[in-house]
Amino acid sequence: MPEPDQRLFFLLQQAAHRLRVDADRRLAAAAGITSAQLGALFAIREGGLTQRDLAVRLGQRESAVTAMVTRLTGAGLVAKRAHPREHRAIVLELTAAGEAALARVAPEVEEFNARLRAVLGEDGFRRTAEGVGKLASWPPP
Repeated sequence: MPEPDQRLFFLLQQAAHRLRVDADRRLAAAAGITSAQLGALFAIREGGLTQRDLAVRLGQRESAVTAMVTRLTGAGLVAKRAHPREHRAIVLELTAAGEAALARVAPEVEEFNARLRAVLGEDGFRRTAEGVGKLASWPPP
């Protein structure tokens, strides 16, 4: 039996690409959004985020988040309102259409996770989620 591939960085890149392509296809069909936009909508739904906060939460440059927010507001999924305490800041919030988009993609997210559980097993799914969650906050302290 051959040894498992030890090129973990390469394998993570390859897996992330394949998973993102599949997720983007499903999300586009369900609600016309990408997986990156879904992450932004989930974060915005929690409330009180500025574009800068969203960039930090997503681990992206502010310029990339500005372009994404422009697309999301143009699609009517996100609205901007004045920050209650900072006169130059804008708070992002989901519109009714944004909430509806999240509702439409919920079955796709559930199906995607079910497929991952089928591949990894329940314990493997949980352990993978924990490990990838740790990697998402790279570099380590």
